[in-house]
Order: sequence, then C-alpha cells, then structure tokens
Amino acid sequence: MQTKAPLPVTHLQGRKTSPLIEAYFEFSHLKQLYRQGWLRHGIPPERCESVAEHSFCVALLALFLADACLAGLDLSKVVRMALLHDFGEIYAGDLTPGDMVGSQEKHQLEEQSVVQVLAKLPHGTAYVALWEEYERGESPEAQFVRQVDRLEMALQASVYEHQGWADLVEFFTSAEQATSMPSLRAVLAELQTLGKGPKSP
Repeated sequence: MQTKAPLPVTHLQGRKTSPLIEAYFEFSHLKQLYRQGWLRHGIPPERCESVAEHSFCVALLALFLADACLAGLDLSKVVRMALLHDFGEIYAGDLTPGDMVGSQEKHQLEEQSVVQVLAKLPHGTAYVALWEEYERGESPEAQFVRQVDRLEMALQASVYEHQGWADLVEFFTSAEQATSMPSLRAVLAELQTLGKGPKSP
C-alpha cells in the first residue's frame, strides 16, 4: 500500500522559500517512502528500505563498478543519473506491477514529478534531460545504471534473506533477466552461492 503521508513540502505552503529549500523538502520525501515490493513480501516497515536508501546504494554501486570495470563510461553522468533516477517517485509514489498502472501512465506521472521538483533549480532542464535519458535506456550510461538498479534490488533481497525475513527468489530472477553486463552478472552469480539465512519465526 502506498504511503498516504503528506509530503514535507506541504509545510512550506504560503511561505516564500528558495527553489533549493523547496526541492529539498520535496526529495526528502524519498526518505519516508518505503519500497513497496518489500512491504508486499512481508518486510516490516521498521526494517524496510526507503527509496532514498535504494537510490544512495545504486549510486555507490554504480560508482564502484563503473570505476573498476567500465572505464569507457562517463563516471560523472553515471553517478548523477543514479542519484536522480527515482525522483519520479516523489509525487507518483513507488509504483509496482501490482498497482496495475500502465507503463505509459507510469512514465507520465513520474515525468511530471521530475519536472515539478527539478525544473525550478539552476540547470534544472539538464537534470530533467538526464532523468529522461535514464528512462529511455539508450545510452551506455543509462543502460548501465538501469542494470545496477536491478543489481541493488538483488543485493538487498539477499540481505533480507540472510536476516530471515522472507523468501525473495523472484527478485533474484527479475534481476538476472534484466542484467546482461558480465561484471554485474558475476556479482549476481556470487550472490546465488551465498545461500540464505533462517526464516524468521
């Protein structure tokens, strides 16, 4: 179930604030937005990864993997793209297939969110364009970050399994289907050899 809590930015209504402060109050909402897939598989809210935590880990993985394995990528673009890739969820929420929202509608909702938050900032159009590049998934950087996004999901699933919260095999399957780069598939293959922890009572 999507969170119904108001965004922090509602506390600024009627006040004159700088675009940076307003944007912060908007994107800080990602710290309070739980990843819905985990909740729907029984991860309790107090243990559930937020969207902001996911984005942070995607950015770190992208930095480390691109630096170590893929020297041809624009590293600055990779990290900026990873940091911004979930801004569509600020207003649209963390939509999953279970929400029965079509891909075109989902993209439109998320694009509106991205524009609303980023367009007000200096160089905002460049940030929006970077998000759109990620969404298209055509550039080498976008393809890489999109696959790292799935890899992070599998890594978090492994953490939850080792903590004994749930059987999350479908997340590994999804990540494997979405990942083609050898360096990322090697991480997935190693994860599969780690097994899992005991199931929580």
